[in-house]
Amino acid sequence: MKKSFLVIWVLVIGFAYFSNAQTALDGAYVPEHNPTRRVIPYPHLRQADVMWKRRIWERIDLKQKMNFSLYYPTIPIKGRYCLFDLIKQGILDGQITAYNTTNAMGQNDDEFTNPLTAEQIQEVYYPKVPEDSLDENGEKVGLKYVTNELKSDKVLMYELKEDWIFDKQRSERYVRIIGIAPVVEKKLESGVKITQTIFWLYFPECRYLFANADVFNLHNNSQPITFDDLFQKRMFNAYVVKEENVYDRRISEYFVDPLKQILESERIKEELFLFEHDLWHY
Repeated sequence: MKKSFLVIWVLVIGFAYFSNAQTALDGAYVPEHNPTRRVIPYPHLRQADVMWKRRIWERIDLKQKMNFSLYYPTIPIKGRYCLFDLIKQGILDGQITAYNTTNAMGQNDDEFTNPLTAEQIQEVYYPKVPEDSLDENGEKVGLKYVTNELKSDKVLMYELKEDWIFDKQRSERYVRIIGIAPVVEKKLESGVKITQTIFWLYFPECRYLFANADVFNLHNNSQPITFDDLFQKRMFNAYVVKEENVYDRRISEYFVDPLKQILESERIKEELFLFEHDLWHY
């Protein structure tokens, strides 16, 4: 009788142990709500209602603290991705289209006219990069090209193509993001480092993908926000690199000094702010 009771007790304890091991919960509650989110459509805009428009190109520097939500995590964790890994998955799954940054004439092209082929996408994600070629004594004798995978931690910036619009029908000034492009740092054979956009994405096409991926919320983890929320609510910091002009020049083309480039960027942003402010009288 005692032996039977002991065996039953051991079985009960073992069953309880394995049950607890199988139901280990990484958190205080079971997340039950994971709906497929719909994209909130833009309000209808007529050309006749656009009283004023300015096209702007901005860059988001991922080294700035406010933009960390776009850069981290560099390795996916618990279903959360950085923006570049999300974009990569969307391109490989065929949900979004990547466009070439140059046209057939070799000129810069951000008008979404030349989609990348599968071979070109492969070259983007596995580029050939120059490395120093060393002899048996460890001295540099030239350069060699090796194939490396382009990982998310190599994407240091994003460039946005935007239309700043004043809608007289709603008496509202708002920003429509037209395109987004990842920017990497490239080392030339001369050793000089430059920044380079690797492809363009048509932002309205990306909105469904962005609306169904969560971003880390610095203020309240129980209320996650999506990448689409982040962009629509302008929850990032960026600086102007170009405004639409008769010469089609970037700021860096007529101001070489980095300090003057920053001041010109701030001047353009101040001008955009004052335009809306001066429409109203207080």
